[in-house]
Amino acid sequence: MTPILRMLALGITLAILPAKAEERTYSFGVITQRSPVLTAQYWNPILRHVSEKSGVALTLKLAKTAPDHSDMIGRGEFDFIYSNHNFTPKNDAVGYRVVARPLEAAIMGQIVVPGDSPIQSLAELDEREVVFPSKVAFVGYHVPMDALLRAGVRVKPLFAGNQEGAMGQLKTGRVPAAGVNSQIMRDYAEREGYRYRVLWASEPYLNIPVSAHPSVPATKVKAVQQALVAMSADAEGAKILAASAELIKQKPPYGFIAATDRDFDNYRQFYRKTLVKE
Repeated sequence: MTPILRMLALGITLAILPAKAEERTYSFGVITQRSPVLTAQYWNPILRHVSEKSGVALTLKLAKTAPDHSDMIGRGEFDFIYSNHNFTPKNDAVGYRVVARPLEAAIMGQIVVPGDSPIQSLAELDEREVVFPSKVAFVGYHVPMDALLRAGVRVKPLFAGNQEGAMGQLKTGRVPAAGVNSQIMRDYAEREGYRYRVLWASEPYLNIPVSAHPSVPATKVKAVQQALVAMSADAEGAKILAASAELIKQKPPYGFIAATDRDFDNYRQFYRKTLVKE
């Protein structure tokens, strides 16, 4: 008699347990700054590492355009985000909460011109075309456009779709100036061997944070936060961060630090006072 038949003969019932349900996958939305391919090459290794260390399965989710990304945040369609679009007045009420930010230096909005441009002041851009990433870009559009309006300079805005698209138009001579994110501009110029000059720069704003939707369980949020923060101190994690940085010529330090919503108050203060109405 087999062991199973013997157990049945003794009146012992066997419970047939259901297979363990698959762990839920959480979406991780990344702001549209570079091409989708480059964004995926940069972020996927990081998300794989964080998923493994945290036990929270993360998957990269990209919108077609920056306005689409902003609208998806407004509808709460991402579980986690690497974005600053959650600070806009229309998206703030969704309740995304900051959990971490990059170790890199703060970013600034800049208006830049080619290195050999004769333009020396904002006033010389009056009635001229200036390219921006999109109408929803914070340091790439809202911040520099606010400065132009306050200076009484009326430009003809063009929109390239993302940060590096705007930089590409500047590089090819399509436009005399561009509104950009200081860090993305620096990295792009390093990678492309492009010389540019900063015509105007804003106050610093802390670099784009990672935030969590309020529906994500606190235990999951904490696990992801801890995995992100620990990444730079982990040998494998540090190697992944350095490899991703090399793709875009990002300068050290690499990795993340814990952060809170209060760290980003000057974003909200800007939106309350800006002259930009779009």
